Amino acid sequence: MEHLIHVLQTDRSDSEIIGYALDTLYNVISNDLEEEEQDDSEEENLPKQVDDLGSQFTEIFIKQQENVTLLLTLVEEFDFHVRWPGVKLLTSLLKQQGTQVQQIILVSPMGVSRLMDLLADSREVIRNDGVLLLQQLTKSNAAIQKIVAFENAFERLLDIITEEGNSDGGIVVEDCLLLLQNLLKNNNSNQNFFKEGSYIQRMKPWFEVGDDNCGWSAQKVTNLHLMLQLVRVLVSPTNPPGATSSCQKAMFHCGLLQQLCTILMATGVPADILTETINTVSEVIRGCQMNQDYFASVNAPSNPPRPAIVVLLMSMVNERQPFVLRCAVLYCFQCFLYKNQKGQGEIVSTLLPSTIDATGNSVSAGQLLCGGLFSTDSLSNWCAAVALAHALQENATLKEQLLRVQLATSIGNPPVSLLQQCTNILSQGDKIDRRGSKVQTRVGLLMLLCTWLSNCSIAVTHFLHNPANIPFLTGQIAENLGEEEQLVQGLCALLLGISIYYNDNSLENYRKEKLKQLIEKRIGRENFIEKLGFISKHELYSRAAQKPQPSFSSPDHMMFDHEFTKLVKELEGVISKAIYKSSEEDKKEEEVKKTLEQHDNIVTHYKKVIREQDQELEELKQRINTLTSQNEQLQGTVTQQVSQIQQHKDQYNLLKVQLGKDTQHHNSHSDTFQMNGIQMEEVSKLKEELEEWKNKHELLQGQLREKDSVIEKLKTSQLEMGATEQSSQTSKSGGLELSNELQKELEMLRSQIQLQSAEISKLQIENQRLQIMNTTADPVLGDSGATAANNSELEGRLEQEIKELKSEVKALSEEKESLKQHLDSSSSTVAILQDEKSKLQQEVAESKKEQDDLLVLLADQDQKLSALKIKLKDLGVPVEDEDDIESGDQGDEDEDGDEEEQD
Repeated sequence: MEHLIHVLQTDRSDSEIIGYALDTLYNVISNDLEEEEQDDSEEENLPKQVDDLGSQFTEIFIKQQENVTLLLTLVEEFDFHVRWPGVKLLTSLLKQQGTQVQQIILVSPMGVSRLMDLLADSREVIRNDGVLLLQQLTKSNAAIQKIVAFENAFERLLDIITEEGNSDGGIVVEDCLLLLQNLLKNNNSNQNFFKEGSYIQRMKPWFEVGDDNCGWSAQKVTNLHLMLQLVRVLVSPTNPPGATSSCQKAMFHCGLLQQLCTILMATGVPADILTETINTVSEVIRGCQMNQDYFASVNAPSNPPRPAIVVLLMSMVNERQPFVLRCAVLYCFQCFLYKNQKGQGEIVSTLLPSTIDATGNSVSAGQLLCGGLFSTDSLSNWCAAVALAHALQENATLKEQLLRVQLATSIGNPPVSLLQQCTNILSQGDKIDRRGSKVQTRVGLLMLLCTWLSNCSIAVTHFLHNPANIPFLTGQIAENLGEEEQLVQGLCALLLGISIYYNDNSLENYRKEKLKQLIEKRIGRENFIEKLGFISKHELYSRAAQKPQPSFSSPDHMMFDHEFTKLVKELEGVISKAIYKSSEEDKKEEEVKKTLEQHDNIVTHYKKVIREQDQELEELKQRINTLTSQNEQLQGTVTQQVSQIQQHKDQYNLLKVQLGKDTQHHNSHSDTFQMNGIQMEEVSKLKEELEEWKNKHELLQGQLREKDSVIEKLKTSQLEMGATEQSSQTSKSGGLELSNELQKELEMLRSQIQLQSAEISKLQIENQRLQIMNTTADPVLGDSGATAANNSELEGRLEQEIKELKSEVKALSEEKESLKQHLDSSSSTVAILQDEKSKLQQEVAESKKEQDDLLVLLADQDQKLSALKIKLKDLGVPVEDEDDIESGDQGDEDEDGDEEEQD
């Protein structure tokens, strides 16, 4: 071996000798022996010896890690005579010492990436052997699985499967599917990467089958079987719930579930493929409401069309069907009802009197379950009982409704309830001749009754109302029977314990205390607890508790259901404690329970009130936010309008300035050309103003005369009232003050008159000057006709410009007025909104105060509640914390996950 390795190290340039050396090492390490070399006598011993030899040679080779690194380098060579034997040798090393070789490749630089290049090789032999190599490399090594997945393995493998013809392909497709299973199974990271990369959508064409499904080849059956298993890997109940749910939804949206249902209802499909398809559909719909609703709507292609559920149930209760197929149908039915209260209600409704089809043309799911429950085939009895128990799982309403179901046993006899009929069959025991296990029917019925009565006091009352039931149970438990019957005894003890624990003491003869006394007298408490423990100690119980899918090696081992094992685990300890409690403790417990219920009701009420107030608070906050945003918008609008008004003002002022400049410019021209028309207009305007000032002067003169007359009157009245009393002196001083004020006003008026007189004189002088200018202007106009024409043209242009400017000023003034009005209305709106906002803030403050009061009240209630719980614990009563009660559903899911991971 050392010489062969030396050849590999030193003769790299000679591809032929490298190829021979690799082939020799492969033959030394590999266990693939030619069949003709093995004699019949040596067949048993030789393979074991060769296994040992192969492992020893592998250990020698990989002892030096650089040997594996050298081999990885040789695998990179493109030469066929080097690459192919290198791939085969590495595969053989992985088969012999997988874990050690995986670690060496993992720490080797780009070790896994080099091997991924084999999938892209154009030579099919190397590509196919590369797939086999990667199969061995990815076994039970999550780190390598992740690297391979992120090296684009999914894309390449799916391309190869498509090229080879999907399910119609050969063994290469099988190898690719096995490699995909290695990459995805129990690897949440790769499963998520597969889903996020939209590779689930590429699986849909795998399941396209034609109308004629006869004559499938063995390879096609194998391929399709592996494809179905790959789908199940993605939606396995052992995966994290979130990952499973997202894959289930993706399978529905891409049409994969619909394709699987088509295979389910197709004719001519091989039995093992049909069974695996049923199991696959089961896990695709398990716990996913959308998929469960779709499955409920699927119809079989029959005339008339029947729901797929009904067709499957017909197979389950048909004893001529294969055992594995019946187990698969039961699993499918269980998955359909898992966390599906709507589906449970639909199944139970087919048993209720109001919905049963009177014509009898169609068979319902409820009728099939009842038929299976009371048939002479023990396996059908067990499957139907378990299926019906799943329809009642964690649904107290349906447990009560199922009590209404009446069955017609024979013509002329009155109908009996379903509960009564179950107990009748149970009590008859071995009297009815049945096919299959004698115990199986009774175990199935007892599981159904335990599920039905648990957590439903009304059902317990109905069960106890039949006087034959309790004596039958105590008789069964008290007897010393064989090992087979011990399981039945344990289940009878469980049923009797449920009848005590969930008893509401409504029947006087079957109160809790009396039933306990009966156990003490006829069975003995210790004996009762021992018989109850038979269930959880049974080997078949442990198997059923491992995973949800019912998988049994033979029909005789079909005893326990996975969901029922959870119920036993939950009730076993509780019932044991309830049996040992005294009547006083029971009374105290009842009182405490009632008090707790009252407090729970109060707490629930206040929680509801707080929830409602929170909603109102949220609504008010949203309203405040809306009003605030509206207010901000309006303020923005106001700001924008103010800026627009300012712009218009600036434009107005600018136009005004321009108009003033134009006027000055025209005045300078008029001084040069002495325009007669304009000067005449100004003279007339000045005359009018002069007249106005004269009128004002005359008006002021009249007012002055009136003031003088008033002063004269006051003076005369002052002289007349000179000798009056103290009061007249006061009026005299007032009159003097008034006189002084009038004197001041008179002075002001005189000064105004003087100013106005000065202005009038100025205007008169200006008038005279203009008249002189007017007289001198006539000869100039007569001398120059061209100048007059120019003046008239300029005058027209000036008049036109003045008119345009005036109209612009007028338009701007109107726009200014409208903007002012809009601003006023916006300001009023803002004021209203601010007022409303203050009101809402006041309401919010009141709501917060009310909520604080409620929280204080809740704190008091919680203190009382904790005191009562302490009392209960002192009395030895198990008390669940409020957090445990509220998160019950989550706890169930976690327990589910824990039990399934044990598998």
